[in-house]
Amino acid sequence: MRRAGIAVSRLGLAIAPHSRLIWIACGPGNNGGDGLEAALHLQRRGKTVIVTWLGSIESAPSDAATAYLRALAAGVCFADIPPLGFDLCIDAMLGIGTPRAPEGRMAEWIKLMNAGSGVVLAVDMPTGLHADTGVAAQHHVKAHHTLSLLTLKPGLFTAHGRDLAGTVWLDDLETHQSASEQDVVTAPTAWLAGAPVASGRLHASHKGSYGDVVVVGGAHGMTGAALLAASAALHAGAGRVFVSLLDSNALSIDVQRPELMIRAIETIDLKVMAVVCGCGGGDAIGQPLANILSTAAHLVVDADAINRLASDSILQSLLHARTRRLAATVLTPHPLEAARLLECSVLKVQGDRVNAAQLLASRFNCTVVLKGSGTIIAAPDEIPVINPTGNAQLATAGTGDVLAGMIGAGLAVNLPPFQAACEAVFRHGLQADHWPCGAAALTAAELSKLPFRNREVIGS
Repeated sequence: MRRAGIAVSRLGLAIAPHSRLIWIACGPGNNGGDGLEAALHLQRRGKTVIVTWLGSIESAPSDAATAYLRALAAGVCFADIPPLGFDLCIDAMLGIGTPRAPEGRMAEWIKLMNAGSGVVLAVDMPTGLHADTGVAAQHHVKAHHTLSLLTLKPGLFTAHGRDLAGTVWLDDLETHQSASEQDVVTAPTAWLAGAPVASGRLHASHKGSYGDVVVVGGAHGMTGAALLAASAALHAGAGRVFVSLLDSNALSIDVQRPELMIRAIETIDLKVMAVVCGCGGGDAIGQPLANILSTAAHLVVDADAINRLASDSILQSLLHARTRRLAATVLTPHPLEAARLLECSVLKVQGDRVNAAQLLASRFNCTVVLKGSGTIIAAPDEIPVINPTGNAQLATAGTGDVLAGMIGAGLAVNLPPFQAACEAVFRHGLQADHWPCGAAALTAAELSKLPFRNREVIGS
């Protein structure tokens, strides 16, 4: 707790070095103890510190009670009412210690905290944000910065977490130097995705070195979705990209992207290709879907193909059969599609996104990309991955089709499906993060023009 207090005080001084009045809101448990320790150190640095504490010396945990006595001895000012006009507020009310929703005085303090003009620093988790799921209670702190202690918590990066945590910092409190002091060493519940390692293209390579992708979709009025997925696969590095449109009256060539080869699905050998199906597929995707599930070497199931799969037990059996013959499959549902697959509500899916993705991966025995803020990638026997890239620029029509095409390009070079999904999701979000501030809105067409994957075919 003393290490935590020092870490909080140091970060507070770094993000608000000229703060004159610091309000530290402390809860009744150990998170509050971290705040009390921080108050002591900030007081020693000459700052004006006012602490509001929801605990008591009689009921506080022993470490928090000791921190209170140390702060009192250092001359820290305690008050019943939060100060107005604070320059820095440190939220040390709940952290990860309790799942209960803030109420009473804590809820009132949250309102004052969010309404103030000062910088808000949350200790471990913003109060009211669930550490595992990222679901926010009715009353919750919207922090500018969050200092996560010991480990990063999944809830900081998915669901409401990315909107409420602000800039996330980590301090391991030097536990790597004192592992013997830890009572319990727990396995990670999720990994945070990192940037893929690019590899250069060999000079002695050709278009066949980078695999073939076929996009099956684009029913009447929705051909753009299939073309976006195909363009994304092409720009993500696939050697050749075919498009099988489900609209019999659709164009025979895309003059904007003449590299795309538009062919009838009956003329394509699915057994040697990565298939991306469902983008703009509508009801028409139902006719070829059984054959695709039965024959495709590598498969991305997206959009309308997911909806058809959710309502058809025969198609689900074909999906399970793919796993038995070791055929790579990736499902890419958004929350509503995931709810249909799991036969539950969207609220339940969003209530625990990591668990929902794992349930889908287990039920259908394949890699699952649960899209949304903090996209989750899950697969059987894999620790789930939470993607940290991307922003609200992606909240526009067609961006999901682009992601499906990018995953297809990864599968075309025989990347394992989990790796292909992780890499594509990270790059997809990174494009949005790099989109110039103040520029025109990021469209799916612009998003599809991604850098080459820079990978050659792995194996045969």
